[in-house]
Amino acid sequence: MQNFDYMTPTRLIFGENVIEKLPEVMTAIGKNVLLTYGGGSIKKIGLYDRVMELLKDFNITELPGIQPNPKYDPSVLEGVRLCKEKNIDVILAVGGGSVLDCSKAIAAGAKYDGDPWDLISYKVKAQAALPIVDILTLAATGSEYDCGGVISRTETNDKIGYLDPLLFPVCSFLDPRYTFSVSKKQTAAGCADAMNHIMEQYFCEDATLLNDGFCEAGLKSLMVNTKKCLENPEDYTARAEMMFACTLGCNGIYALGNSHSGWPCHGIEHALSAYYDITHGEGLAIITPRWMRHILSERTIDRFVKYGINVFGIDPSLSKQEIAEKAIDATYAFFESINIPMHLREVGIGEERIDEMAHHIAVNEGLENAYAPLTEQDIKEILVASL
Repeated sequence: MQNFDYMTPTRLIFGENVIEKLPEVMTAIGKNVLLTYGGGSIKKIGLYDRVMELLKDFNITELPGIQPNPKYDPSVLEGVRLCKEKNIDVILAVGGGSVLDCSKAIAAGAKYDGDPWDLISYKVKAQAALPIVDILTLAATGSEYDCGGVISRTETNDKIGYLDPLLFPVCSFLDPRYTFSVSKKQTAAGCADAMNHIMEQYFCEDATLLNDGFCEAGLKSLMVNTKKCLENPEDYTARAEMMFACTLGCNGIYALGNSHSGWPCHGIEHALSAYYDITHGEGLAIITPRWMRHILSERTIDRFVKYGINVFGIDPSLSKQEIAEKAIDATYAFFESINIPMHLREVGIGEERIDEMAHHIAVNEGLENAYAPLTEQDIKEILVASL
């Protein structure tokens, strides 16, 4: 078991109508608020109006239009400008993981005098950040309970996971009812994202029985409850359990004491969505079973066997090879069963930039240090297999 140093300072307020506590939480932080949100879904479900009513005594500046795979330019840069110009005290992110990820980068950039990309690219360590509160409307990324976010810079095809302990939200409001209106496509993609967060922590060299149990239960919960959400989008119990499983998925709690895996599927997918702006969860679902098959070996097979038996209930009397292959097939079949496209060509990615992306990943993602080390050639083979 590995050493660790762990803290989660974020307050989670979970359940129906918890947004009523918003003024109490915000009052303790400050009056000048930057309200960040995406394409307008919060207005359709009435959440925007309720937030504005609850915060009628606050000074609200708005930053709408934050896109999926949030962009450094314009969203981060505009948010930083507004924070400095309006003397913002706190950022209120209302939406999904992309809105929250973008808000985290803004929070750090607002307290930095130079180019905010210096912080995102780790050239400079942030010394301070604005506090962040969020109201979640999409179960997926876990950004509401972690200190990181992913920011895309379109002109350089960079998509960087930016982590800093200063970026934990102060408080996250989690009302599962705000996910009732999420489309089937985004519900399924959110499940795939959260499942992959767990698998990136599960497939490692040194793991504990306790953490394996957490991960296996998390995966089973996500698979069962996502199907229930797709069948009945207003199943509160299923939406609630899915939301909580997603919240825990990227917080690190599943992997305390484990060795680091390198998060290879995320490393590969970041290039796909940076180059082609595809849905992150769909890209992960496409890549993951191909990565699994590529790294299956005598060294890794025992992890696949445990995964297959404990997550999918595969017959333990079969040979290790049969169990491992059935586990990979079952992973693919589950993603396919929730109508995720399972080939890159289905999401508009052909072979024309495979070499370029493989090189970009090999240079930038450090996957030579992953649980199963990946060279540029390995990455290319996984991408080709995913076409």
